[in-house]
Order: sequence, then C-alpha cells, then structure tokens
Amino acid sequence: MPKVDLKKDKGITQMHIDYMKKFEKENLLRVQKLKRVRQRNFLTGLLLGAGVLSIYTYSIVAVKQEKFLDDFEDPVEQSKEL
Repeated sequence: MPKVDLKKDKGITQMHIDYMKKFEKENLLRVQKLKRVRQRNFLTGLLLGAGVLSIYTYSIVAVKQEKFLDDFEDPVEQSKEL
C-alpha cells in the first residue's frame, strides 16, 4: 500500500485522522497485552519443562539405587541322571 500524506490528501478529513489515532491507541494496548500473555506463556512452559525434567531425573536416579535385583541368582540347572 502506498503511504498517505495526511496534509496533502484532500479526501482525508479530521474525523478520519481522529479514528486513525483511536485505532492506533487501541492497537498499542492490544499489543502490550499480547506481550504480557506471551511472557506468561513462556514462563509457564519453562516451569512445566523443569517439572518434567526433574521428575524424569528423579525416576532415573531412583531406579539406579534399587538393589533388590542384585541379590537375585540365576537358578542352577540340574542334570538328569538316568
């Protein structure tokens, strides 16, 4: 779209300029709100990711500490005597 010169263009009235300023302010507020939402979403994602990683790490460490299978001995095969 070509740029519009507000002073030279005769079709643009003061009413149009006022509407443009109003929409510009509303858009600025919308953008600021969207930035806050994105920051919160990013923080929430980081916290959830950290929670998942901590649970995964705890599970791996807990399984490595289990010793009950270390005492398990394979059964000795008995040879059949005829």
